[in-house]
Amino acid sequence: MKLNIAHLYPDLLNLYGDRGNIQCFKKRLEWRGIDVNVTQYLQGDLIDFSGIDIVLLGGGSDREQEIVCKELLKIKDSFKKYVEDGGVVLAVCGGYQLLGNYYMTKTSKIEGLGILDIYTEWKPKRLIRNIVLNSDLFETPVVGFENHGGRTYIGKHKPLGKVFFGLGNTGKGDYEGVVYKNVIATYLHGPLLPKNPQVCDYLLTKALERKYKTDISLKPLDDSKEMAANSYIVDRYSDKKNIFKEFIKRHT
Repeated sequence: MKLNIAHLYPDLLNLYGDRGNIQCFKKRLEWRGIDVNVTQYLQGDLIDFSGIDIVLLGGGSDREQEIVCKELLKIKDSFKKYVEDGGVVLAVCGGYQLLGNYYMTKTSKIEGLGILDIYTEWKPKRLIRNIVLNSDLFETPVVGFENHGGRTYIGKHKPLGKVFFGLGNTGKGDYEGVVYKNVIATYLHGPLLPKNPQVCDYLLTKALERKYKTDISLKPLDDSKEMAANSYIVDRYSDKKNIFKEFIKRHT
């Protein structure tokens, strides 16, 4: 088995270690004996989604997002077709915003791809802190670091998770991120995946199942160090008792 991973515009969209998500994808495949090829796509490069299994779209400043948006609009139709066909995407912060209809910044309106029926509006107070989520997709909390001026309104889309500590999509501390088909869009930096191997393996499984059209059960790995990092955030910033009370209630 083999997966092809596309890292879109890493020279412009790489805030807070987002490229670490690529390393996490790569190592967790290699540790299982699964071949992986990572291709970086820069401005002006032709992107053929037919040969791609996972896309990473990271975060950047408003200026960098405007530059990337012009590139993405050239491939809007093929990117949307890829998503609707079950293509796997991890979009972080600026990448998350660009998947929506638009991002209204302090000075201008950045047109989005319209792949997600969401929109983002800038507010003067930045939302900066560690964050802990309870997601229906996973048995353990999802943790990360948020730093964004945009407030993202997701309408009828399913959120990635309920916020137990942090500010989330709109700063109200209710919900964070979006899950749509095989897309996870989120404000969580850190990078996200090394602290949340359950999220990484979820996306890898979806990509392998789409490509090989069969159920996939990934070989378990020793995630003790990764989960120790995860638990540190949970223990420090959350009411652990209440979080796991919710998990028990949901899974029994």
